[in-house]
Amino acid sequence: MAYDEGLVEILRSDLAEVPNIVEKRMFGGICFMKDGHMLCGVHSEGGMFRVGKPRQDAALAIEGAGPMKFTGRPMGGLVDVTDEALADDTRRGLLMALALENVAELGPR
Repeated sequence: MAYDEGLVEILRSDLAEVPNIVEKRMFGGICFMKDGHMLCGVHSEGGMFRVGKPRQDAALAIEGAGPMKFTGRPMGGLVDVTDEALADDTRRGLLMALALENVAELGPR
């Protein structure tokens, strides 16, 4: 199953003014990297944000976000989001802020 190109365009628009963003094909979809670190992306079943373990509980409290389980087990610091959550400006904005905060703490690669 292919990813939703419309959701990719939404993230591209959100990140248009953010410096050092690179797109990569990952997880059967598109991943956006900032300063060499995974930030967010779109895959065949929705989207994902790398919020980091310190912000994971805050991210999981947002409707439509759940644990990332690509490997069958939860992946710490990553949250999976439904298409609806990714398309919602408010929820996506909250998740993006958490992900940008996480990447800022990591510093450039």
